Parts: sequence; structure tokens; C-alpha cells
Amino acid sequence: MSTPDKSAPTYGTEDLLISLCNSVTRVLSVATQTQLHYSGMVQRITKTCLRPDIGCFVLFDGGFSGLVIINLSKEAAMEIYQTYLLSMGMSQDDLASSYTSDEVANVMGELMNQVVGDFTGKVRRELQTHITQNQPKMLALNKQVMLSVDANLDQPEARRVTFYTAKNHIFYLELAIDRTEFIKLYDFEPQEAPDPDALLAQADQDGASAPSAPPAAGNDSDTDDLLKSLGM
Repeated sequence: MSTPDKSAPTYGTEDLLISLCNSVTRVLSVATQTQLHYSGMVQRITKTCLRPDIGCFVLFDGGFSGLVIINLSKEAAMEIYQTYLLSMGMSQDDLASSYTSDEVANVMGELMNQVVGDFTGKVRRELQTHITQNQPKMLALNKQVMLSVDANLDQPEARRVTFYTAKNHIFYLELAIDRTEFIKLYDFEPQEAPDPDALLAQADQDGASAPSAPPAAGNDSDTDDLLKSLGM
């Protein structure tokens, strides 16, 4: 039986955070045809929160448990939403004019789903473990409301990273996960990563092939049930 090399690198919270941050910039940069970047400094935080103006949360489970939250200012949300759809050939007149629009929440939720898919794919290829996640929920929040989300973690570690859009609008990523380390037992070659252009093109194709319809009446209750399950 092989034994782990004591000099082998370990992968912990910061490594997972960097991988997640790279998924955010990779997918959103491709989608908007602009360059996004994140701060070289990370904050240790004790609590993850959904904050105004528009936020999204995703719960992970499987090889490790965790919670990811992305909080966007209305300026950042509208910039990403507009540049994404304009790069797809839509006209400015066809775009929503307010970040509270359902269309903005739906488009941003779609992009966050692509980010999460990119990240979970990297976890599977590079760490050889599997995680599942819920569908990202994008919520427009009143400035007077602060929602705290507590994941069921035994030894939680939480981090916050600042992101900047091409126009220097700010949004934040918060990650809370169980304290964990991955240690390489033997050398292996990670599988090749999929092309984010192909992922987005496939998502657009799937959306175009499906008939457009108003949101189902149960969507709001589904979201309410998920929020209640989180104690919110």
C-alpha cells in the first residue's frame, strides 16, 4: 500500500477559495467579453450574509460542505447583465432598466449557475472528489434588510473576497466551508477542463430551444421553502 509523501502539497480553504474566485472571473469574463478581477487580499469573516442590492447563495454538499454567497451592487449587477446580453446581440432597448427586474435576477442566476458548474468541475478533476449544489437563487434585496445564512458546518471557516468589474463596480464573494485539507496520495493528471465558451453556448442553445413561458406559480413558494429551511 502506498503512503502519502510528507512533502506532498496540501490543499486547504485558501486553495479552494482561489479556485472558486478563478471560476467567477473565468466565466463572467467570457460571458461579458470584458475583464473582471479580484483583490489580492482576502478577509477572514465570522458570518456570511446576503446584502443589498442583489445577492445569490449556493449550498454545497458531498466531499465537503459549504456555502457560497455573491453580493452585488446594483451597478455591478446591471453592468454584468447588460454587457452579457449585448455581447449576445441583443439591443439596448430590449434590456431591463432596473436591477429589481425578474429578467436581471434570472440572467444573473444563470451566470452564477455556470460559475458553480465550472467550480464543481474543477473540484472533481483536480481534487478527485464530488460535490453537489442547489440551484443558485438570485434575490433583489431591500437596503433595510440583512439576511444571515448559517450553513450546517462543524468547523466553519469563512472568507470574503472583493471583485471588480471592467468599469470598476464592486461585488463580493463570501465562502464558508468546513475546515478541511486535501493531501495528494499519488501523482495523477487532472482531466482537461471544458471550454467556458462551449458551456455558455450550450446553455444559450438549451434556453433557445425551450419555449418561453412566464415563471411558474410555484417558483416563489420553492424559494420561500428553501429560505425557511435555512432559518430565514
